[in-house]
Amino acid sequence: MSAPGPASSGRVDSRPPATPPADPWPAGVHELDVGGGVQVLLAVPPGAPVPRPLLVFFHGAGGEPEQSLGAVGRAAADRGALVLAPRSSAATWDLVTGGLGRDVAVLDAALAEAGRHVAVSRCAVGGFSDGASYALSIGPANGDLFDAVLAFSPGFAAPPVRVGRPRLWITHGTGDRVLPVDRCGRRLAAAFRKDGYDVTYDEFDGGHEVRPAGVIDALDWWLDPS
Repeated sequence: MSAPGPASSGRVDSRPPATPPADPWPAGVHELDVGGGVQVLLAVPPGAPVPRPLLVFFHGAGGEPEQSLGAVGRAAADRGALVLAPRSSAATWDLVTGGLGRDVAVLDAALAEAGRHVAVSRCAVGGFSDGASYALSIGPANGDLFDAVLAFSPGFAAPPVRVGRPRLWITHGTGDRVLPVDRCGRRLAAAFRKDGYDVTYDEFDGGHEVRPAGVIDALDWWLDPS
């Protein structure tokens, strides 16, 4: 299955081009105009406007795009990667609040708008907590776009369809009291492995958090799989 579908299917149509735009955005954080009053930020690293890896990162419940950039932005910039950070249209992502739709449409529009300002060589999707659950659902539904999923302390995964086989990085704290590791990280890693996915599972001594060291490990795993 490879044909794109409506937002309710979780499928994303947009494919940011690798061709550098005529008037590329400079380094820094830029706000994308996707309409509907939804904030989406794009962090562009320093350097020439060459095709760069792009990481879409979903915040946790009640979070903000700035928190996503705070979690992964510096490490991504150090590695020459772009970060696209949308805000959920409600308190958390649409799949968690009742069904896919608006947030998928916003992501689609954001990828299209980003492609007018930067060149993209490859894409991955990631997130924290509810955002990690969302990434583990949207990523496998768009494996023809996202080559990897970086999930930090996810709670569940519910891909509406499965297209391609992105590699998966799942990391979870053994002391997580919000989303306990036994029924979340460990269970998800085992389930995806059973379904034939290439899963790297990383446990750490800590709680419900995004560790800077974990971000570095995840980005290096994505960008340099050798």
